[in-house]
Amino acid sequence: MLKNIRSTDPSKTTIIIRLMVGAVFLSEGIQKFLFPAIRGAGRFEKIGLPSPEFLGSFVGTFEILCGALILIGFLTRLASIPLIVIMLVAFTTTKSEVLANQGFWEMMHGSRTDWAMLLGSVFLLIKGSGKWSFDASIVKNTHAQN
Repeated sequence: MLKNIRSTDPSKTTIIIRLMVGAVFLSEGIQKFLFPAIRGAGRFEKIGLPSPEFLGSFVGTFEILCGALILIGFLTRLASIPLIVIMLVAFTTTKSEVLANQGFWEMMHGSRTDWAMLLGSVFLLIKGSGKWSFDASIVKNTHAQN
């Protein structure tokens, strides 16, 4: 099973998606701790999520950890799963109200980064971390030893 999690395609360009997804999630996670009133617990309280103090730290920690793993290309498939869940919850909790109150186009405008992060994470789940990654190095070294 670990072999499947670390497997990756040989693409050199996957690093572009990894850098985008990893950097944004890492940055957003750090900001949840630096600016909790507007990015972390305060934001979660404003949108009505339960236990906002806990959730702010919980989500921020996952964004930092998974963002860093994706940036270096280690366990990228596994790291993308919590980020997909985070983005689906973000859509549900923040964009459904915009859709209901302001319409489709306002929701699409307000969710452009959310879409990029969701689809980038799904891409990494499907394809893996690409040629220039720790996952590719580990798989390559494992094959060389066999």
